[in-house]
Amino acid sequence: MKNQLRWNIAQAAEIRWWQGYLKKKPKADYLAWKSKYWQDFLARIDVHPHVSERVLDVGCGPAGAFMVLADNQVDAVDPLLDSYAEKLEHFDAAAYPNTTFHSLAFETFQSDSTYDTILCLNAINHVADLDLCFDKLVKLTKPGGTLVVSIDAHNYGFFKQLFRLLPGDILHPHQYDLTEYQAMLTSRNCDIQEAHLFDEHFFFNYYVLVAKRK
Repeated sequence: MKNQLRWNIAQAAEIRWWQGYLKKKPKADYLAWKSKYWQDFLARIDVHPHVSERVLDVGCGPAGAFMVLADNQVDAVDPLLDSYAEKLEHFDAAAYPNTTFHSLAFETFQSDSTYDTILCLNAINHVADLDLCFDKLVKLTKPGGTLVVSIDAHNYGFFKQLFRLLPGDILHPHQYDLTEYQAMLTSRNCDIQEAHLFDEHFFFNYYVLVAKRK
């Protein structure tokens, strides 16, 4: 119940954040910048889905990596997609005909097949049921497939415990360090290929974990 409440609060805060962030950003300029961002991002982590491979974009937001995967069959999942379509002019599902959008929490997402590449970027810290989501991420990745998860990882044990007790970071209901997040993958039959350090801050560092499912 406590985790669900924190998740609900985080989701409400998320849509308000996007509205404020995009308010003064012209649509065309923002989408061009974001497309370039994702191209550079995938190049930096050396993840390049082959033509026609299936990709799952978990927690895609209104301008996720699906933007630059026109040669792939993509499923994009986010519980706020309906809200993005209603409240943000920057999101237009019709602009991405190769992508099937699913406006639901990842915990309830179902697929009859697995994916060559799964991207879970800026999302895992926001989910309601962390263990279930990691189970599902690995289950939906093909054996030998690539699973990419970005995380905000605590740098200090004291603040990690404090933030678990207090709503110090309302957008992120889960508070773990890098070692704990890595263990969530390795304990589920994944090999971590690389932990890319993208950004450093006092409380958290931002990492992108690239793993292969065994």
